[in-house]
Amino acid sequence: MKELITYIAKALVDNPDEVTVREVEGEQTSVLELKVAKEDLGKVIGKQGRTARAMRTILNAASAKIKKRTVLEIVEE
Repeated sequence: MKELITYIAKALVDNPDEVTVREVEGEQTSVLELKVAKEDLGKVIGKQGRTARAMRTILNAASAKIKKRTVLEIVEE
């Protein structure tokens, strides 16, 4: 899951080297924290949150396949 979000985020931003994804694993749920450069934050979120929602939808579909819940958090620095 971490690699999937990293790949998508790097494709969206102008500074792909500043994309970091940290995974916090729980028993049934894992949380992915996505950090990007401040100027790329709007690109990752998208208009009215559409891009972020689309990333979460892809993540939900992929995590349903492995029967684990995964949550995406976009972290601001």
